[in-house]
Amino acid sequence: MKKLIFMGILGLFALGACNNKNTQGHEGHGHSTVTHNNDEHNHEAEGHDHEAEGHTHGTEGECNGDHKHDAADNHQGTAAGHDETAEAAHSDEIILPKAKADAAGVKVSIVEPAPFQQVIKTSGQVLAAQGDESVAVATVAGVVSFRGKVTEGMSVGSGTPLVTISSHNIADGDPVQRARIAYEVSKKEYERMKALVKNKIVSDKDFAQAEQNYENARISYEALAKNHSAIGQNITAPIAGYVKSILVKEGDYVTIGQPLVSVTQNRRLFLRAEVSEKYYPYLRTINSANFRTPYNNKVYELGALNGRLLSFGKTAGDNSFYVPVTFEFDNKGDIIAGSFVEVYLLSSQLENVLSLPRTALTEEQGIYFVYLQLDEEGYKKQEVTLGADNGKNVQILTGIKPGDRVVTEGAYQVRLASASNAIPAHSHEH
Repeated sequence: MKKLIFMGILGLFALGACNNKNTQGHEGHGHSTVTHNNDEHNHEAEGHDHEAEGHTHGTEGECNGDHKHDAADNHQGTAAGHDETAEAAHSDEIILPKAKADAAGVKVSIVEPAPFQQVIKTSGQVLAAQGDESVAVATVAGVVSFRGKVTEGMSVGSGTPLVTISSHNIADGDPVQRARIAYEVSKKEYERMKALVKNKIVSDKDFAQAEQNYENARISYEALAKNHSAIGQNITAPIAGYVKSILVKEGDYVTIGQPLVSVTQNRRLFLRAEVSEKYYPYLRTINSANFRTPYNNKVYELGALNGRLLSFGKTAGDNSFYVPVTFEFDNKGDIIAGSFVEVYLLSSQLENVLSLPRTALTEEQGIYFVYLQLDEEGYKKQEVTLGADNGKNVQILTGIKPGDRVVTEGAYQVRLASASNAIPAHSHEH
């Protein structure tokens, strides 16, 4: 009897615990009213041993088919998770409508492997080619005065008067007048000796000396008198071209042979690159070059300027650690002789290289990016690693693959669209 009473008490205790768990389980689901079907959980009739079977009605309450809210909650959570995933997948997408992209000049190219030459980047200078520059020098000593407005860069023809040198007030006198007097005296002496030598009155030796003096005086006088005028000796341009530099000032005193004005034709120019000694083993592989001028930031290709390699140095300079490499090319553009430039020496060729124009690159804090086109209006910012740079195109080591559509012109317009956030992230259809 005591045993039956004890078992009954245990049954009631277990039933109370089950009801308590069911209540807590249903409250956990946020229900204001919970109905528990005792007929479905008739513990005495079914004779369940809860401790043996390990059942908890709170768990049964959570798994009961009558509680359809769990499936709905899970479905909503899955949908929300899908929306968050989709939004994260498109969070880095940049939207730029096609009309705006066309107006901004955005152009896209497909990445394809192509040959690319190895590059040695250095500095250099553009120089006038030998034989393409000449200097007008003083033929007499005197005081300089310019003929009209002679300025650097002006165009001149061969024989155009540039400078007049006056010798009127010099202590030695006008050299042209002195040359004329010497010429006339030697001419008279020559004619006199010529008449006497026929009669053997003077020796042949004396006559030859008189003839030599006469010829020298004649040549000197004719050279001076050729460009002489009432105001002085005219100095003309030796070749047709452009005035490169003016080496004297108005009123300066000059001596015979002193440089006055430099004239260049600028038809052929030299490109002299200074290469570090560490690249000396690679100089034999150099075959061409590109260079960038600082005044217009334009890149010129020697191949398009009929350029050719002249030589490379075999030793470094006395006071430097650089070896000169010299090219010659046609000045088909507006290249200024004497300007310092960035030089990209081109050597051996690499195959199947991915490269992009420099205009495709944007830079942020030392990191370079390009913009990939995902669809007609969608773009993505992509970090890239750069390799060799020939001034026009840059080798891309990582970040892109063949077939990618990359913005090659107008990249900064796409960057501005990314920063403005003027267009919602999901304003277009994929």
